[in-house]
Amino acid sequence: MTVPAAAGAAVRRLHDAPLPPWPGRSLDEIASRLDDECEWLVTNGVLPIDLITRNRQVAEAALRPWTSVFTHGDLQIAHVFVDGDEITGVVDWSEASRGDALYDLASLTLGHERHLGDVVAGYGTEVDLDVIRAWWSVRSLLAIRWLVEHDFDPFSPGCEVDVLRSRL
Repeated sequence: MTVPAAAGAAVRRLHDAPLPPWPGRSLDEIASRLDDECEWLVTNGVLPIDLITRNRQVAEAALRPWTSVFTHGDLQIAHVFVDGDEITGVVDWSEASRGDALYDLASLTLGHERHLGDVVAGYGTEVDLDVIRAWWSVRSLLAIRWLVEHDFDPFSPGCEVDVLRSRL
């Protein structure tokens, strides 16, 4: 099994676990925050309006009702430890809650679209790839201000701005 497939299988085990007692973000909270971040990006001239508008449209596919599962909430590759082809650990559970399974899959593959097929194969069930791609837009639009304000560069190759540009 490849590392991306092993990661997909590990995510599936998490999503099959009992729900935590605490809630996650609601659909309305996510949509409101997304609108606020898009407005900030436009007001501050961080990104071209057409790029923001297109990705906000793509994001709509993620903003739909879902069946809640136990999600990590910030399952980026930097939080997954690997030894050979084996997943040996996952860190940073601060965002763990009830949520959309496809958000975790999107976070894990953000900026690594070439691994999406293997991750989904390891996950072991059919998923809506358009919703995963929509979560890429959501996550990228939501992250840019934080990255800029904390001296990270969302314009670095393969990072959030590249992810947004890939939706054009």
